[in-house]
Amino acid sequence: MKKKLLGLSLSLAFVSAPCILHAEGNTNAGKDKTASCQGCHGENGNSSAPTFPKLAGQHASYLEKQLYAFKDGSRNNAMMSAIASALTDQDIADIAEYYASKKISVNGAPSLPPDDDDDTQKPTMPKLTMPELLSAGSNIYRNGDIVHEVSACIACHGPNGEGNKPAAFPTLQSQHADYLIQTLTDFKNGVRSTNPDNMMAMIAKKMTDEQIKAVSYQLSTMK
Repeated sequence: MKKKLLGLSLSLAFVSAPCILHAEGNTNAGKDKTASCQGCHGENGNSSAPTFPKLAGQHASYLEKQLYAFKDGSRNNAMMSAIASALTDQDIADIAEYYASKKISVNGAPSLPPDDDDDTQKPTMPKLTMPELLSAGSNIYRNGDIVHEVSACIACHGPNGEGNKPAAFPTLQSQHADYLIQTLTDFKNGVRSTNPDNMMAMIAKKMTDEQIKAVSYQLSTMK
């Protein structure tokens, strides 16, 4: 019952968020305007660097929301804020529409980085294998963690990590695990957002580092 109530409260909180209408995007115009984005996010929004997010296939509503957050300073990132500050409403709509029209690439099988195999890092902590992390991540994604009051990700991000376009909840399937780990860690540490009431910040603060890794690796395999 507690899990159902927690999931319901989160759903209601998100549904009650105000909707903001912006300019209608043009895919062709957006392609030209993403030339400076390609160095980090790839030619078609599929970044080759695992620390930069893939933007291909992301909901335009979410991309617009994030660009406006960079522009008004409610999301912290010096580079992106500088870029977004120069964009007009039409630019933002066009760029978001272009990336939304692209197909996200599928990741290969995830593997643990070398430092995770180093016995000197956490000698008192049992190490989870990748299959164990993926299993734990799947469980948290679908069921949450009642003990620590971590909400199930599926409530907002869908059965397969496809997100929710009308609510501007991002698609997370096939995203880089490294980027997701960093993002959740930034939410947890208060780095990602200047808003202390940010829902993801409140959730991430209750997650352990191992849970963050588990969910991130699992999401990177979803498609």
